[in-house]
Amino acid sequence: MPIIEKPSQLFIAIAETLRTTVPGLRAGTLQDFDGVGDQPWVLIAFERDAPGNRANDGRIAHDLTVSMQVVLPGTALAACDLASELKHLVVNNRWNLPGDQCDLPMNIEGIASTFTHEARAYNAWTLSFTQTLYLGPTLLEDPLGIPKFARTWEVSDIDDPAQYTALED
Repeated sequence: MPIIEKPSQLFIAIAETLRTTVPGLRAGTLQDFDGVGDQPWVLIAFERDAPGNRANDGRIAHDLTVSMQVVLPGTALAACDLASELKHLVVNNRWNLPGDQCDLPMNIEGIASTFTHEARAYNAWTLSFTQTLYLGPTLLEDPLGIPKFARTWEVSDIDDPAQYTALED
């Protein structure tokens, strides 16, 4: 699997998983929504990127708050039902991303909402959750592949790779 370098990789992975798991579902951003047809949409957005606890391997953590707004013509209950189905998908999903760089979603909740596009209101339901990504390469290896470590109480800056020392054999 490729190394996750940026949050947009999570967005792409979520959209692809939704499209392949739920037949006929369109997934994208607010700008992608075209309002054509009766197909259900899931509008994905990152609402927040907060700092998280650094991974054991030294990667920097990003606690992303993700929202998925389910938009479909019809009743509000239909939007609620689809959001509930998606909640079951979200609960244990890393979106085919590496487990050492993508934690399971947390704080999953849904709320009824309305979506307006070009003077038309749609019944919607917004599902939100937080998911932690650990981006970039590990700090445990230098270019030669020698594992390194640092103890927080022994270094002045845990984020400085130069303060890490090689593990002894």
